[in-house]
Amino acid sequence: MRILSRFLSLFVVLVGATNAMADAPVVVPPDASVAGVSQADWSQRWWEWAGSFDREESPVADRTGALCGSGQSGDVWFLAGTYGTQRTVRTCRVPRGKYLFFPLINYVVVRRPDRATSCEAVASSAASITEGVSALVLEIDGVRHGDLHRHRLATRGCFDIGARTPERIRVYPAAANGYYVMLQPLPPGRHTLNFGGALPSMLQAVTYSLVVE
Repeated sequence: MRILSRFLSLFVVLVGATNAMADAPVVVPPDASVAGVSQADWSQRWWEWAGSFDREESPVADRTGALCGSGQSGDVWFLAGTYGTQRTVRTCRVPRGKYLFFPLINYVVVRRPDRATSCEAVASSAASITEGVSALVLEIDGVRHGDLHRHRLATRGCFDIGARTPERIRVYPAAANGYYVMLQPLPPGRHTLNFGGALPSMLQAVTYSLVVE
């Protein structure tokens, strides 16, 4: 409880004095497809992207944003969450016209290499771990956005999280669950994005200074 209180206090700092809530046309409804792909499937693609790096070269482990362009292609630009609970502040240059997709908080479960594991088992575990969310935060350029519980997504079936690794290491079955947001392309210029969430077993707080070019 003490950790959660500090986390929520942190977000008061992140969002500042504004209490504005926005319906925000910039936020894509979670049931809407982007580039012909459902957001549930984008969540799988996000994990395949995140799983394609060695940890020391991963945008998820990156503390500055220097790696935010790694492995990016197509209409949707992925933003990384974090490892651990320490607040992370990054600067990221994004090409104009890109949708942005990122997790407020999420989790993936993969099979253990020393035992057989079913797809149903890892999917059930991912769903269980992401139950009981107590905070979800999304703030774009000083405006706080609500109604975030409806952005919970689960990967459909199971997938191979090693599909995009250079060595094509097969890590199957994997299943993910969590809260994700898709943003419409932001206008050129500088933008500040704060996001995160709190689950019983994990916390996340991320700030991006985005430069859309």
